[in-house]
Amino acid sequence: MNAEPAETAHRRPERAGLLRQPMSVWATAFAAVVAFMGIGLVDPILPAIAENLRATPSQVSLLFTSYFLITAVAMLVTGWVSSRIGGKRTLMIGLVLVVVFAALAGTSDTVGQLVGFRAGWGLGNALFVATALAVIVGAASGGAESAIILYEAALGIGISLGPLLGALLGDMNWRFPFFGTALLMAVGFLLITTLLKPTPKPAVPTPLSAPIRALGHGGLSTTAFTALFYNYAFFTVLAWTPFVLHMDAHGIGLVFFGWGVMVALSSVFAAPALQRRIGTVRVMHLALALLIVFQLGLATLGHNGIIVSTILSGIPIGLNNTAFTEAAMEVSDSPRPVASAGYNFVRWLGGALAPYFGSRLAERFSASTPYYVGALCCAVAIGILVVRRRHLASLERVDIDHAFQDEPLPAEA
Repeated sequence: MNAEPAETAHRRPERAGLLRQPMSVWATAFAAVVAFMGIGLVDPILPAIAENLRATPSQVSLLFTSYFLITAVAMLVTGWVSSRIGGKRTLMIGLVLVVVFAALAGTSDTVGQLVGFRAGWGLGNALFVATALAVIVGAASGGAESAIILYEAALGIGISLGPLLGALLGDMNWRFPFFGTALLMAVGFLLITTLLKPTPKPAVPTPLSAPIRALGHGGLSTTAFTALFYNYAFFTVLAWTPFVLHMDAHGIGLVFFGWGVMVALSSVFAAPALQRRIGTVRVMHLALALLIVFQLGLATLGHNGIIVSTILSGIPIGLNNTAFTEAAMEVSDSPRPVASAGYNFVRWLGGALAPYFGSRLAERFSASTPYYVGALCCAVAIGILVVRRRHLASLERVDIDHAFQDEPLPAEA
């Protein structure tokens, strides 16, 4: 009788166990879905907010800028906090902050108040999101790869449902999406409280400087700064397009729901398959090139072309979300929470800069200018990958190992 190698026999249950996760993982994933819903939640109501609060598009864009700027900076302290009070308590503090500031955002009477409350929301989001990835990776069955796919699935579902919820509630009143998010996050808090066991603290607390020092690794810094330019293009689509669609909240919500579905499907299904076949770095190249095409479509096509380009741009964004997250987790020898914090600090700066500068460029030049700049940022990202490709050589080795894992091994007598 042929004996199956022990290593292969061990791997197969891991791949089969993607959906067989502990309840604590599903509770964290649900809360992550709601957290990511907050990113696209305001998309359908941006024009309504501008109209009701008598604000310009660039002023309203600060809703994204304040949110992601605080998120980026807070990423530097998430590991320091969670290593001292534990992952579960960090998640709970982050959720409480999101509940409080999302509810306060719904009470805003000026755009300045709304921007300030979104900043507090961003702090809670940073504490939750960075820790959630580490918690899911630590608790999920099937290894880090399955956990990251699960995390990206939560991201994709959240990003797709956020605009839909924002449209449904925002059609009644622009304040309701904020109250709805606060309520859902409160549910997430209860689930985390009851279902997630206290996570052990590391033997050695994470120093405050650890994420910055981790960026000294050539592979992690290459991944992070490439992702900064990619995220600039990503959030140009997300933050500026609602103003050029010239549709009501339902129309904008449906367009971005379609976009979010593309993000989810490509991140969960297409990205892993392509990574096994052509490698993570080539997936990045492919996705960035596709995003250039869709950015140019947004800049040059008519109304229907803008709708199609917006929805299809979710495909390269989903591919890149998975590829960059896995690269950040695997490319350096830093602990995953530390690598994630350093990587997210840099990449979210792109999300902070794009909404404000994109809207200012549109006000100064034309509605198409932000997309040309987004396409240029994708080209710069490709250039970084080419110039610094030697720093990502370890990713190619990991991809080769995964490819061999999928090949049937010769039977032993």
